[in-house]
Amino acid sequence: MSFNIDDFRAAGLYDPDAPDAEQRLAMLEWLAAHGATMEQIGWAVHKGALIELAGELGRMREARLTLADASAVSGMPVERIEAVRFALGLPRLEPDEAAMTEGEALSLTVFDRGEELFGESALRRFTQVMGTSIARIAEAGISLSLANLLSPLRESGGSELVIAEARFNAARSIPPLAELIGHLFRAHTAVAARRIEASYEQGFMDTVPMAVGFLDLVGFTALARQIDARALADVIDRFEETAQDVTAANNGRVVKFIGDEVMFVTSDASTACEVALALLDSFADDPIVRPRGAIAAGDVLVRGGDYYGPIVNLAARAAGLAAPDEVLVTEAVANEAPGAFRFEPAGRRVLKGFNEPVRFLTVERPVTGRD
Repeated sequence: MSFNIDDFRAAGLYDPDAPDAEQRLAMLEWLAAHGATMEQIGWAVHKGALIELAGELGRMREARLTLADASAVSGMPVERIEAVRFALGLPRLEPDEAAMTEGEALSLTVFDRGEELFGESALRRFTQVMGTSIARIAEAGISLSLANLLSPLRESGGSELVIAEARFNAARSIPPLAELIGHLFRAHTAVAARRIEASYEQGFMDTVPMAVGFLDLVGFTALARQIDARALADVIDRFEETAQDVTAANNGRVVKFIGDEVMFVTSDASTACEVALALLDSFADDPIVRPRGAIAAGDVLVRGGDYYGPIVNLAARAAGLAAPDEVLVTEAVANEAPGAFRFEPAGRRVLKGFNEPVRFLTVERPVTGRD
């Protein structure tokens, strides 16, 4: 768009006598040069959201289709498009709201084909998992931008225009990131197939044999009251990054992070022990982070990218009973990893949801020599 200073003054968006007149004019001209309409600029000025508008310009997807338009392009009924979007966790649209691109509308047809192949109920569950996972990636991307790009600029006294340009450039990274996610999905599908399909080939249909581990941070609740938000975020980042790296290095999979706790799975008990001990080793000299956890092994139910059943519950409950820098394991884990680690009796523990006390052992690395 091409607007001049008189246009901005006439629209009530620019006051040459204001203390920040020069910076504000530069900002308005920059927004106009990057495609903002006078209506968009006016709304942003009214809401105090000029920097947010810069991000919107960077994310522009040429969304020109209403629900009716998307239906005409895809051949799917409007009600079906709304149902798929709702299952993906996207907000409902007004009938005249242009919020989709042609490519997005066409891509929705994959859900109709998937329903024919897998059934309505199973496909809806997968759709919800997809929406939840992508929403987390999206929020992580926004948080990355805010915490590591925009906040430092604000704290260093960066001008409105400098911050807007940074937000615009960060938003422009979305298309290549979206393409990367497509490639990563194919790569992770291949890894998941090797991890799970072998069990199905051995006759396991609803369940698969897995080792399940939970590790959390000792005293995290108290720590959260003692340090500021940025320091707490650093603790969480270090723990999650290390857990992800250690698990991936041992061919395991981080299933999810739950607050200060990580859940991971491996195909065998020995690998699960290595993951847990490697994570403890990584924080051996850390004055703040002190992990603890538990591992159980057996048949688990796999649904929606998550794992369920008594074995999962057992590991989750036991993790909260471990001492700092300790990993409790069940007898099944110790029996599946003979010789690879040192196991010491840790007594029987009463766990919520289990009728009988469960016998545990601690796992440690074998002693390789004498002091």
